Amino acid sequence: MPADRTQLGAFLRSRRDSLTPADVGLRAFPGPRRVPGLRKEELAVLAGVSPDYYSRLEQGRQANISRGVLDSLATALRLDDVERAHLFALAAPSNRPKPSTAAVQQADPGLLRLMTVLDHMPALVLGRRGDVLATNTLLTSVLTGLRPSSSFPRFMFFDPLARERIVNWEHFAAASVAALRGELGRHPDDRRLVALIDELCSQDADAARWWADHRVQDYASAAKRILHPIVGDLSFDIETVTPPRASDQVLVVYTAQPDSETAQKLPFLASWSVREPAGR
Repeated sequence: MPADRTQLGAFLRSRRDSLTPADVGLRAFPGPRRVPGLRKEELAVLAGVSPDYYSRLEQGRQANISRGVLDSLATALRLDDVERAHLFALAAPSNRPKPSTAAVQQADPGLLRLMTVLDHMPALVLGRRGDVLATNTLLTSVLTGLRPSSSFPRFMFFDPLARERIVNWEHFAAASVAALRGELGRHPDDRRLVALIDELCSQDADAARWWADHRVQDYASAAKRILHPIVGDLSFDIETVTPPRASDQVLVVYTAQPDSETAQKLPFLASWSVREPAGR
């Protein structure tokens, strides 16, 4: 049996509800519509399965799902690569190896070396559950609250500095929730991850709202705007690197165009950061 058929059904429903027949080039089936999204029968036609089979999927009553059916569903629902991977993770069998959550995470040595080479750009290494495993000096100058042993999701929702400095905070806070959604699909038995999600959703209404929409994504090629108290506006693109031997870790690099105002401000920020007082 799969790890969590309830989550699989909820994800399918959320993606089905987000599409209309017009979105997928389908003539709407006749009869009254209670919601604007696709009907189960319409999605079943698009995916090439019977309505009864698809209903069993959403209800958590279908024990085995072939890769071909998952591919057809992903195509019919217009899933991107991250969403497609999440769909497959939710449908994975429950006998997959359970990861250890007790051991202290250590930053991958290769990512640390790469972060050192990129010390002219803000960078950090994130591990399981968004734990911050390493940061460079520029990163802690840009976002003071992010330091090794801190939690990126908790920083985003519980540290006032995040909302103060990140101009497009909502975009990145929602993305952090969507990233946790994807991680839970890969590691449904991680009790610390479940506790973190419960903490965020119970203490922050935005986190609860974003969790309920079942979005899943990563941080690659995102844009981030920072309002720094010393150098003013900073505009970054976010790029990520994941090593094959440590797939639950990612190096996050805040990049800037070579001739941009942000790139010109970074050397000053680097020299100033060594004098920055503790706190803010």
